[in-house]
Amino acid sequence: MTARERTICPWRLRSRTLELGRRTLVMGVVNITPDSFSDGGAFFDPDAAVARSLELLDEGADLVDLGAESTRPGSRAGGAQDTPQAATVSAEEELRRLLPVLTGILRARPDAIVSVDTYKAATARAALEAGTEIVNDVSGFFWDPGLAPVCAKAGAGVVLMHSRGKPEEWREQTQLEPDELLATVQAGLAGSLAAAAAAGIAPEAVVLDPGYGFGKRFGENYALLARQEELLGLGRPLLAGVSRKSFLGWTLAPLHEGRDAPVGERETASVAALVAAILHGASIVRVHQVREAVEAARIADAVLAAG
Repeated sequence: MTARERTICPWRLRSRTLELGRRTLVMGVVNITPDSFSDGGAFFDPDAAVARSLELLDEGADLVDLGAESTRPGSRAGGAQDTPQAATVSAEEELRRLLPVLTGILRARPDAIVSVDTYKAATARAALEAGTEIVNDVSGFFWDPGLAPVCAKAGAGVVLMHSRGKPEEWREQTQLEPDELLATVQAGLAGSLAAAAAAGIAPEAVVLDPGYGFGKRFGENYALLARQEELLGLGRPLLAGVSRKSFLGWTLAPLHEGRDAPVGERETASVAALVAAILHGASIVRVHQVREAVEAARIADAVLAAG
């Protein structure tokens, strides 16, 4: 299967099913953190986060993804609790940030589809009980062995991302050749699919994410994007999150006096990258600016339909 042979398939969520493949779905991001790389804590206040979520839905977002722990390079995300490497944000703190926003969105828009970006079983359990439909795990079920059974029991939809190591390790990782990189991502995602199956999660509940920027160094992201459609061979649809990523700022450095473009000046590059991701097989794109993404996705979808 290639991007030009995009097929329509169901994505089974906790209480409903979405159709993937007829058009690209847009997932809007809201970070409820004081230290997000992308928005600098602009939506850390619960009321601001709810308002931003509703704004994204009004602009055409099909789903809203809430994150309450930063996974920026160098963070301790992924650390086991009660160890020297414990994650900076505990499950209790994550839920304190997350639940008021989740419940606020669903109170205002009961039919909204909300995803929670977490790798912690305790966080996912409470969020699913509060009404979230999807658990978006940046570790692909590798950082908390209790998460897959929680998702299985709730019948949640899941996004399983490939992350090469943990954020505190990313700056020290060696560069991989394109073939080695693709094989690494394929193997990691295959392992995530196996963990999902072992927990009793149906294949129809799973979407895969190549994990752009998550342990991939600068140009590696382009090598992965160029061959992204090969990941469709794993049998599940793809979600691509390229919005505002560091590799885009790095590429734009010659236009910014040799310095990486700041986050706020990566929007055009983000749109270009998401179009490339759609043309190379992504059924869902995860973005910070929804209106532009919706328009760009319509053009990319028209190209695919014509092909």
